[in-house]
Amino acid sequence: MLKIRLQRIGRKNDPSFRAVLTDSKNSTKSGKFLEVVGTYNPKAGVTVFKSDRIKYWMSKGAKLSDTMHNFMVHEKAIEGKKINALPKKKPTQKKKELKAKK
Repeated sequence: MLKIRLQRIGRKNDPSFRAVLTDSKNSTKSGKFLEVVGTYNPKAGVTVFKSDRIKYWMSKGAKLSDTMHNFMVHEKAIEGKKINALPKKKPTQKKKELKAKK
């Protein structure tokens, strides 16, 4: 399945990302991708996405990652609500509660 997601580029402590179209089985750091569809520089706050190409690939069946979906909703390129892309954390439990469960 094709996926549009961010790929980290740049030096250590200087992150920048490119939005790429890749197979979902490729790892994020493999460097294998079919097309570059945009860039994102968090330090400068610059986002440049080719929304026409992203919409084209979505029509062909490509899925967006959660973060890319949020970027596209923010730019009003697609309709919808933002998705919580952060990992779901478990509530912290005290040691006594853990021992009581065992």
